Amino acid sequence: MDKITPFLWFDGRAEEAARFYTSIFKNSTIERISEMSTTFRLNGQRFIALNGGPQFKFTEAISFFVDCKTQEEVDELWDKLSAGGEPGRCGWLKDKFGVSWQIIPSILGEMLQDEDDSKSGRVMQAMLQMGKIDINALTRAYEGP
Repeated sequence: MDKITPFLWFDGRAEEAARFYTSIFKNSTIERISEMSTTFRLNGQRFIALNGGPQFKFTEAISFFVDCKTQEEVDELWDKLSAGGEPGRCGWLKDKFGVSWQIIPSILGEMLQDEDDSKSGRVMQAMLQMGKIDINALTRAYEGP
């Protein structure tokens, strides 16, 4: 058993959510479905989804950060996860269940941590203008005028 497992409260849609997420992420499976909960894995990470009822809602205070290697991966995950949900700013989105995700290319962190403050500053300003992260636009900002 995993030491720490995200436990998500859904309003009667636990199985639907698990099927949605496992259809999007590679190396994902549903392990167990019951009337009360569904256990599933996304790329090896175990999750439990509860059919809890309408009492609690998801907020941006908790989000899932997804490290993406390519623009194609960013595009695919962004499009699939935001379908029926709400695209946000700076790589954030809410899916159709209200769960918040950060779809972020690895290179963004590298650029933002550059020792050259002018490069990292330009990247930050470019990112702040984006919804879905655009690696080419970040690269142009990083390289500068």
